[in-house]
Amino acid sequence: MRLAVLKTLSVGGVITLCMLPLFGVKANDAALGREIYQDTCAVCHGRDMVSSGLAFDLRKFPLTEFDRFQNAVMNGKPPGMPGWRSQLSTEDVRAIWDYVKTGG
Repeated sequence: MRLAVLKTLSVGGVITLCMLPLFGVKANDAALGREIYQDTCAVCHGRDMVSSGLAFDLRKFPLTEFDRFQNAVMNGKPPGMPGWRSQLSTEDVRAIWDYVKTGG
């Protein structure tokens, strides 16, 4: 699965993966987070976090505010964002966060 994910990355994506240790992120966690993100978040927040304006641009989310991120994902953010507590585990949210920290 990891090789398939790496094959889909652009050169910029590969460079970003090489820099992940600087942000305390393991490449496999970010890759898993990317998959979960694409399945659950991309519809509103955009593929690779490039927002169409429909929802918040996650590339601008403060990287020091994981608790705020986790709360929004699990409990929702009215009026438009539903809570994902029944669909995502804490580990899933952490993996998505690791992907968000890569900047897409």
